[in-house]
Amino acid sequence: MSVMGEFTIDSGDFALHETLSAAPEMVVEVERLVATSEDRLMPYFWVTGKDHAAFEEAFERDPSITNATRVSEFDDTVLYRAEWTENIEAIIYAYVGIGATILEATGTGEHWNLKMRFDDEETVSDFHEFCRERGVDFELDRLYEQSQPMASSQYGLTPTQRETLVTAYEEGFFDVPQQITMTELAASLGITQQALSKRLHHAHKNLIGHVLTVGQVGEDRGRRD
Repeated sequence: MSVMGEFTIDSGDFALHETLSAAPEMVVEVERLVATSEDRLMPYFWVTGKDHAAFEEAFERDPSITNATRVSEFDDTVLYRAEWTENIEAIIYAYVGIGATILEATGTGEHWNLKMRFDDEETVSDFHEFCRERGVDFELDRLYEQSQPMASSQYGLTPTQRETLVTAYEEGFFDVPQQITMTELAASLGITQQALSKRLHHAHKNLIGHVLTVGQVGEDRGRRD
């Protein structure tokens, strides 16, 4: 049975430290990783906030990243593609060496939060030993078995999007009148209001695309009612 691990790492010990230090209000959320070689990982990541100019300028002097390119934009959020080059030995080992899956990776000027899936407890131990030997200070926040399929994937949602929607629902964000503001909800999730807006937008889009339009899209587009 696979094992889920949630970790926190200081931003100074991980990728994009100099960039996030130069633009501390920005939030980075990795969408997916692509292994390009034994010592390279190419992430696609969303960056949310108001200071994209400072963020992109810092790219040029950040030794942990290279070949950064804008892919798409949405309001205050930009999707980038780049290559990580430094401070990611543990992630390369997890991703390439033992086949762990990086499900989530969110970074700010202070720290990164990672959620990873391992095949079993032995691979978790291997990962822990690898980090210990190299002085990589990962703080384990939570370790648990994945007892059932992740329901969010059924509806095209990432785990982060599902958590955001569920929290918003439970806190009364969708009630009329609202029981919690967007600012308050963002604070409870530990993210910026811009990041929350982006998550809700993509979560709603995924839900509509995977639930309301399944088997109907082609038919509906052909109607002239």
